[in-house]
Amino acid sequence: MLVFSKARLVFLSVPKTGTTAWQAALEPHAAMILRDPPELKHAPVYRYNRFFRPMLEKFLGEDLTVLAVMREPVDWLGSWYRYRQRPFLKGRPTSTEGIGFDEFVQAYMKGDKPAFANVGSQAKFMEPSRNGTAVTHLFRYDDQAGLRAFLEDRLGPLAPTERQNASPPMPLALSPDLAARLRRKCAAEFDLYDSIGENGAYRAPPPNPKPAAG
Repeated sequence: MLVFSKARLVFLSVPKTGTTAWQAALEPHAAMILRDPPELKHAPVYRYNRFFRPMLEKFLGEDLTVLAVMREPVDWLGSWYRYRQRPFLKGRPTSTEGIGFDEFVQAYMKGDKPAFANVGSQAKFMEPSRNGTAVTHLFRYDDQAGLRAFLEDRLGPLAPTERQNASPPMPLALSPDLAARLRRKCAAEFDLYDSIGENGAYRAPPPNPKPAAG
């Protein structure tokens, strides 16, 4: 997560959306950068709302711009799959060594996910809090030009971004039946991605309802 005090802008770091590269390019402009631990670096909306928003609004004012990036859901899963093929994970429960991409996606769709497929949810990351705290601008991962234009409008000229922490390249494709099942099972991911328009406009998902009393 990055905070830009003068621009009153917060950039949430959705995993596997290139935010490490943007962090390096934006560092000279940022008032605060959360690099570690991952639970803070990749704080989702609900964690931002609970732990960071009250502090930031106290010193920067309300109505902060909250920015995030979303990757096409299959491509996002592919990035996780490739990342967990890396040799340093060999022998660990999170490794995808010896596991096909179809098998990985099938495991991701289970209610009780095995460790290698337990990678979270972009839609859940972006889910608004019940008090209305939400991402205000959401860009597609492949719209780097639009994201840069938005950031330069707020922050001024930026250094070029360089790929960092990128997953090893490999061709991946889902079988058609599995791709259709994934779209049905994880409809919230695809609906959110499909709703993203120009200049970061999108249709925010609804917050979780309050639990019933009793």
